[in-house]
Amino acid sequence: MSDHKPMPWEPSVQTPQEDRRLHAPAVARNRDAILAMLQAELPARGTVLEIASGSGEHVVHFAQALPALTFQPSDPSPEALASIAAWVAQSGAPTILPPLQIDAAAPDWPARLAPAGAPDAILCINMIHIAPWAATQGLLRGAGALLPAGAKLILYGPFRRPGRPLEPGNAAFDDSLRERNPDWGLRDLDEVAALAAQAGFAAPRVIEMPANNLTVVLGRM
Repeated sequence: MSDHKPMPWEPSVQTPQEDRRLHAPAVARNRDAILAMLQAELPARGTVLEIASGSGEHVVHFAQALPALTFQPSDPSPEALASIAAWVAQSGAPTILPPLQIDAAAPDWPARLAPAGAPDAILCINMIHIAPWAATQGLLRGAGALLPAGAKLILYGPFRRPGRPLEPGNAAFDDSLRERNPDWGLRDLDEVAALAAQAGFAAPRVIEMPANNLTVVLGRM
């Protein structure tokens, strides 16, 4: 399997003008591997908050396969929120809540979840390398404030790991991200773990995924 990692909306599949669904090519390649991991890691029941839901394709796929869970998608982008709503409407999935506009970097985003109560898990796929470091800081701070003891924050994507050179595909991807925005780029897993510890999480459990990606499971202490 190629480890090339395109940007989320490149190249997009064109849809009719009235169809607001976005298409992320990476979703078709990684959704089943992520789903298999989630089947082992998520609670049997409860609410899963997804931060940076993007097009909405992932959350629809997961909700259809895990009907005992309620999913709360979110994204800071109005375009993404419209896409999520369109995908949910097209799917007919009854266990997906209306998407919330949440910017992970904002200091007060956990307050948006207050009426629904604390989630039982938080999921974030392919965000922290395509966002400023402040988004990672906000994600971990907010997740630490929201999640009860024993609940999980699950991160998915490529990372830098100490003592290991980046794989060629990840190195090229990292270079392309930094060219687009110097505040983007693959994050050092040790730095993420240290920040998570400050937010009340235990040491990460790392799961190897296809195409040189990782799942990083952080349990709230």
